[in-house]
Amino acid sequence: MTVDVTNKPQMVEHVHKQLPLTVYETKWVPCSARFVVLGSPARQTGMIQIYNLVRSDAELIGELERPKSFKCGTFGHSALSERNLATGDFAGELAIWDLERLTEPTFCVPQAHSTIINAIDGCGGLKGAGAPEIATGGRDGCVHVWDPRQPDRPVASMEPEEGAPVRDCWSVSFGDAHSADDRVVVAGYDNGDVKMLDLVAGKVRWETNVSNAVCGVEFDRKDIAMNKLVVTTLESRFRLYDLRTHHPVHGYSFLSQAAHESTVWAARHLPQNRDVFMTTGGNGSLELWRYSYPAQRKIKEKDGHEKGVLGQVQLLQKKTFSTQPVASFDWNAEKEGLAVMGLLDQTVRVLICTKLNLL
Repeated sequence: MTVDVTNKPQMVEHVHKQLPLTVYETKWVPCSARFVVLGSPARQTGMIQIYNLVRSDAELIGELERPKSFKCGTFGHSALSERNLATGDFAGELAIWDLERLTEPTFCVPQAHSTIINAIDGCGGLKGAGAPEIATGGRDGCVHVWDPRQPDRPVASMEPEEGAPVRDCWSVSFGDAHSADDRVVVAGYDNGDVKMLDLVAGKVRWETNVSNAVCGVEFDRKDIAMNKLVVTTLESRFRLYDLRTHHPVHGYSFLSQAAHESTVWAARHLPQNRDVFMTTGGNGSLELWRYSYPAQRKIKEKDGHEKGVLGQVQLLQKKTFSTQPVASFDWNAEKEGLAVMGLLDQTVRVLICTKLNLL
């Protein structure tokens, strides 16, 4: 498949803002021109900042400082009427914030994890059927699922077995939430393990090892029957799994792709087109990919079982913005091609990707 160069998507930097803090997370406030930045200034405290896009600049319209640095955040659990932000911090605290009244959290679990919360995801708010839930993954090797209406304990957990070595959980993602009776959470660990927890059955449905530390996991859509999962790793690679067909021996079929010539920190699927996704690199680069399905998605093996067939990924565009890693990236769900990203050079940037509607 060839792409006409004249119709090739381009990445245009719209806003470049130098900040006095290390940026760990950037997220659009749903249905708005505002975004939040989570990070830590040099004094090692935690900072939530809210910015509003104004022409070719971003204005700071609110901020809050806390004793411990924030690491991750999500709006995934929150209804549009509330748009509350859930955060995880370096002390293991899970909190939910009302952005209109940034003083004290509306929900707080001080020891959600025994140490840093590396990753967080939400479901059941804007996207995904069923109850609002928040998944957290921490350095303590645990993955917990929380119901914001029940602060005292998690509704589901995936913890290291007693006596087993504790592996750092670096990423979590909800998926398969297409009805109130279906929901899974996938977690990636620093030893290459990927585990899928079925939240309805309450057991691990699938696990594998990708032989490199897993930096990011994301479903192409969290509110549909499981379709595709992208797993990004160290050593300049990502894997794309087809989750529609599970083989009893081989599991889910996947393709492996080299990318960035550096650590692939994360993958983020375009909200308007689930077959287009951006990967972020440890060398300060972005790479835009498109997945093309094969003529048939499964074949019948000689043993009578069906096995998934993978299509191919195509690099549409790439661009380097810094020498430091792109730590976070978030597409705007309303404006196709609008994105915000945070880099470890203490900058936040708003990006416009053109011609995505032509793909």
